[in-house]
Amino acid sequence: MSVMTEFKEFAVKGNVIDLAVGVIIGSAFGKIVDSIVADLIMPVVGRLFGGLDFSNYYIALAGQAGGLPLGEARKLGAVFAYGNFITVALNFLILAFIIFMMIKQINRLKQQAPAAPPAPTVEPADIVLLREIRDALKK
Repeated sequence: MSVMTEFKEFAVKGNVIDLAVGVIIGSAFGKIVDSIVADLIMPVVGRLFGGLDFSNYYIALAGQAGGLPLGEARKLGAVFAYGNFITVALNFLILAFIIFMMIKQINRLKQQAPAAPPAPTVEPADIVLLREIRDALKK
């Protein structure tokens, strides 16, 4: 079997295609969660903590002047951007919680789905005949 044939078999398997679709949808879903955190949750959290914006919290490592926005401070040298890390960690926690809730609901729906009744077993006529012969010989 040639390498190209093996690769073609691998690439068109359902699992690989499902994985590709999952990665694409996951990427888009990640952007939605980023927007939820950055545009909806973090402003509320910042308001609760007195107008703080975590994304601009950093420690300058290259002697930058304090009070600069994170983007400008990065242009001037290295920074320890712990506020950005807090924002990214919150993104992850929210995304993980949303995925957990989705999986929980999917599992609940799977459990509620009625199980199909077992199909009646229909045995071939020769098997039935052999059993009847066996039962007759036992008598």
